[in-house]
Amino acid sequence: MGSVDTNLRSPVRKLEMKQIPLVSAEEAAQLVGDGAVMMVGGFGMTGSPVHLLHALAETEVKDLTYIANNIGEPGLGGGRLLRKGQIKKAIGSYFTSNREVVEAALSGAIEYQLLPQGSMAEAIRAGGAGIGGFYTPTAAGTVLAEGAETKVIDGALHIFVAGLRADVALIRARRADTAGNLVYRMTEQNFNKAMATAADLVIAEAEEIAPVGELDPNHIHTTGNYVDYLVKAKTTLEELGSSGDVRTLRGEIDERRMRIARRALAELKAGDVVNLGIGIPTLVADLIRPEQGIILHTENGMLGVGPAPAAGGALDYPVNAGKAPVTALPGSSYFDSADSFAMIRGGHVDVAIMGGLQVDERGNLANWAIPGKPLLGVGGAMDLASGARRLIITMTHCNRDGGAKLVSRCTLPLTAVAAVDLVVTELAVFAIDGQGMRLVELMPGVRLDELRARTEASFRL
Repeated sequence: MGSVDTNLRSPVRKLEMKQIPLVSAEEAAQLVGDGAVMMVGGFGMTGSPVHLLHALAETEVKDLTYIANNIGEPGLGGGRLLRKGQIKKAIGSYFTSNREVVEAALSGAIEYQLLPQGSMAEAIRAGGAGIGGFYTPTAAGTVLAEGAETKVIDGALHIFVAGLRADVALIRARRADTAGNLVYRMTEQNFNKAMATAADLVIAEAEEIAPVGELDPNHIHTTGNYVDYLVKAKTTLEELGSSGDVRTLRGEIDERRMRIARRALAELKAGDVVNLGIGIPTLVADLIRPEQGIILHTENGMLGVGPAPAAGGALDYPVNAGKAPVTALPGSSYFDSADSFAMIRGGHVDVAIMGGLQVDERGNLANWAIPGKPLLGVGGAMDLASGARRLIITMTHCNRDGGAKLVSRCTLPLTAVAAVDLVVTELAVFAIDGQGMRLVELMPGVRLDELRARTEASFRL
């Protein structure tokens, strides 16, 4: 064989990725115009682009359409835009966490559109992927489906949800590089990852901005081709609001509620993937022992949730769907909200434990709205109720006025139709199947005649 002529070899040239402009939060805010449709990342204040929002609140921009899971907290994040009257319309999932949003909705100061959390996440992902929309069983048979296009698929009623896009997306990452690649921290992926794909102009604030090549390509969540501008901004404890310290979120725990939580825990088995709603269900998390092998899922993007820490906040820990800091068990993982709800709708969550306002003999559930109040806070309840393989409802047997919660037919706005499998109260445990409601057991010290007197629904023994 002949020798290779080394003179024919071309020298290796070092190529660099396109550099993304680095601007201040104030400069970035000037890119948002009046009437813009704007997506805003975050879940509660975790992963919220708070510095961009506060800079925008210093401008005179107005008539914004604000697409987000929630609108910050009073005077914080999007809550500051609300106070200045810069938001014309809000599209989201859970506005009731900010009392000022409720007041604005009641007074007519803002328009609003409520979407189930999983449908919203998927609508953003569809918009970013150039897909016009999709059919989902979530919310079928509820007031949120009124006027929607419907189709029966595999024997189940589905509703059509259109994809969502925006003029601008404000998102937050923990790390970025100068090519615009982004890495999110723990549960800070939430809506940020999908929103980065679904807007014409994407501005990302990040804690750290590294030179190109410093981020491991295996760890990048959002690729740089989606990002138009970068802002360097460090989050403080105060900017995390109520998630800044777990101690601010702890409420009173009474024995009646703990009794319900302990009985619900008895329904779980090793290997179950379980989602816990807010209220009584959150108490179950602190009762689970590692040796029981129960895997907790939270819809804002975590599998392997551990108990709440003794102290600390979202600067140190992930947060759960109640926006409370939690620990991560060995083997835990993080993902974004769209992937999280794909797990739920796809049947990869074995059990959902949720609170309830009413459950009826048909297994219908109402747990998110009261007549006469604005429909402002559905969260992930509808997705979980229709998507989990088994639905357990934990609730006090009667409401504060003494009225029955187990009723012949729900009178409150429905969360899901014929979805409930088991109900646990401080008085009894009921199973629900095609034949109606069946008493499984009485709680210790409860008499059958007492139970009948406080239960409107018919049940068999």
